[in-house]
Amino acid sequence: MGESFGIYRYGADREMMPLITSANVACGFHGGDPGVMRETVALAKAHGVRVGAHIGLPDRIGFGRRYMQTSPREVYEMSLYQLGALEAFLRAERMAMAHVKLHGALYMMAAEDSALADAFAEAVQAFNPALRVYALPGSQTAVRASRLGLPVVPEYFADRPYVSGQVKMFGWTPEEIGSPSEIASRTASMLADSAYADIGTICVHSDTAGAPAIMRAIRDRLHRTFVEDPAGSEAY
Repeated sequence: MGESFGIYRYGADREMMPLITSANVACGFHGGDPGVMRETVALAKAHGVRVGAHIGLPDRIGFGRRYMQTSPREVYEMSLYQLGALEAFLRAERMAMAHVKLHGALYMMAAEDSALADAFAEAVQAFNPALRVYALPGSQTAVRASRLGLPVVPEYFADRPYVSGQVKMFGWTPEEIGSPSEIASRTASMLADSAYADIGTICVHSDTAGAPAIMRAIRDRLHRTFVEDPAGSEAY
């Protein structure tokens, strides 16, 4: 969320906000600007949505999805910087930050590089050790954050394909992720599998084509499967 900047509009934020429980809000590096951050926080407050910092690389042209050479020190500093920026707007709305999540290429870099993961986790610990860290299960981000005592929330990417159990974050096609109903069925099947019992959050990107329809389909399917007929969840 909050990835527009200046005159450029990006993502279906207003359509998505009523459908979600937590929002990852860009902090001005890969996207977002002060005005957009303020508007996004206010929109989340209006819908009772928890807000977390979405920390990315300083790469607006590539939208934070291009790999860049960066040091652990730089990751630590850019993480603290972005946490502080979002915190200011949350304080103005009398809201508390709930979680933190890396964005795009930085998310994948830290997932594989323990030094970068350490730097990010140390920044979170220094800023607020109560913040939940959204991360891929088994990633270096999750491992290093856990070692520092940070609460880790394993996540699943509903609108990204998985190949041999690994998320394909970039270079995917719409055919690989399927229709909203196919995505919803796949998500329900995953959650019904005991191997994924620790999944705590499901991610849908607001800039994915048809994101609001995808989110509605997931919500409806999970409600039918796990709320209306929890005993029948084994069928999915």
